[in-house]
Amino acid sequence: MTEPIGPVPLIVLDVQDAIDQPVWADKSNPDYLASILRLVAHWRERGWPVIHVKHDEATPSSTYHTHGPWNGIKAEVAPVPGEPVVVKHQNCAFIDTDLDAVLKRLGAACFVMTGVVIHNSMDATARAGKALGYTILLPSDATTAVPVVARDGQSWDARTVHDLTLAILDGEYAQVTDTDALIAEIR
Repeated sequence: MTEPIGPVPLIVLDVQDAIDQPVWADKSNPDYLASILRLVAHWRERGWPVIHVKHDEATPSSTYHTHGPWNGIKAEVAPVPGEPVVVKHQNCAFIDTDLDAVLKRLGAACFVMTGVVIHNSMDATARAGKALGYTILLPSDATTAVPVVARDGQSWDARTVHDLTLAILDGEYAQVTDTDALIAEIR
């Protein structure tokens, strides 16, 4: 791991009530939230930065719709005073947001990214973050995937999508790890 200037920020991406709707069923890792909660508790106990990214989707049919009933950040991980909330309108948390500026204000060269789903917003954010020069630590158990069906009808189960996306990201775009290793390493 690259030595950070200050405490490594923890990003909690798109963990909103929307992810519990049926369209997001059959998750590869139904215990992802427990891992995120462990990491959030570890960061908060030490007074380290926790950054929340909230997706506000313009499409009315989306479970993440800006004015929809499930747009709120899940109560379990809700920001506490002083924790920034970055609002995004695209899949990538760096596009048209102040996430890069927030990280730069913290002096962060590295961040830990948790959230949902690994093959969508997390993938896009990891790729952009790497292009911006960040080292990204990605705990595999603090994220999840859902099944994917191609236009031709071919389908991939959630576990395959999860594992393949992590394998693609690992090394080139992020350092894939797990919650236990992060808690042991980042003290």
